[in-house]
Formats: sequence, structure tokens, C-alpha cells
Amino acid sequence: MKPTFALAALLALAPAVHAADTWTIDKVHSHASFQVRHFVTNVRGHFADFSGTIVTDSAKPESSSVEFKIVTASIDTDVADRDKHLRSADFFDAEKFPEISFKSSSIKATGKDTYTVTGTFTMRGVSKQVSLPVTFLGGVKDPWGNQRAGFETSTTLNRKDYGMNWNKALDQGGFVLGDEVKVAINIEAIQKKPEAPAAK
Repeated sequence: MKPTFALAALLALAPAVHAADTWTIDKVHSHASFQVRHFVTNVRGHFADFSGTIVTDSAKPESSSVEFKIVTASIDTDVADRDKHLRSADFFDAEKFPEISFKSSSIKATGKDTYTVTGTFTMRGVSKQVSLPVTFLGGVKDPWGNQRAGFETSTTLNRKDYGMNWNKALDQGGFVLGDEVKVAINIEAIQKKPEAPAAK
């Protein structure tokens, strides 16, 4: 449900990052998860399909940008019937709104390896400005010569802000589901290698 999405933490790689570098998310080594209260405990789930692009500019960091998209129908809570309900119009309405997205509008360093990334988050046809706290987890070159970087972010969203109003009242008071949804995004990104010049 989140976003994730604050990939601008990659700016901390400078000077390894050059102006206008492009990064893509390594989905196999990344995770987009959430949890929400159900009766007296928390139900957890994740999205299996997502993608993102980061453009970093070490010479002008404020010009860097992040875009992140989640395929709504890829929601997975390990219970098929529950996942089907979550894809329905009661919740994500995945057929009508196939994507959840985040597009950054500003990036600000808040400390060593920490950032605030502000942008437009859109879910279920509702767009709101959100600010995500991001921690840069480090950079490394892998055995195949790729530059990699990791970061994490977490936030809490109110599902009703995005039209997810379904619930059931309990006889003794309260409701089946909580309104607040905790979101956690852990990302490993790979720097795109420059294209070889075309042969003349």
C-alpha cells in the first residue's frame, strides 16, 4: 500500500553515483509489506509484483526523482479467499484500479543516511501528498560488476482516506478491522549501466 517510495536515499552513494544515473528495483531482493489489526491481532501481507525507477543527480540532488508502482492484484496474505476479498470493490478494487503508485516531487536530506521524500501517492483512484522517511542501508558492487544500493522506509496510512470503508461492527463494541495500515518497504536497487555507443 505503500509506496515505496523513497528511493532517493541512493544519493548517499555519491561520489560513486554520477549525474543523472538511473536505477531499477531488483524485485527478487526487495519487499513491499503491510499489516492491519484484525480483532485483537495483526494480519500481515505483501505485494508480489512491483517496479520502480530512480534517477539520481549527485550534482543537483534536488533534481533527483523516484517513481514506484505496485500491481494491486498481486496482494498476498497467504489465504486465497481473503486475497480475493481484498481485490474486490470492498477494498482495492483491483480490476478498476490495477496500480498503486508514488511519484516524488521533492527530496530532502535530514541527517547522515536519512531522507524525506515527498510526492504524490495514488491508491484506488485517490491521490494524496505524502512524505516518507527513508534510511539508506549502504551500497556495494556485486560479483557481476553491478552497483547495488539498499534502503528502507515505513509509514502508516488510514485506509478510509482511500475509500476502503468496509468493516463489521462487533456486538461488544469495536470493529473487525482497524483503519490504520502499517506499511514497510525494503528495496535493493541496481544501477543501470550506460549503453555502449553504436558502431559506426
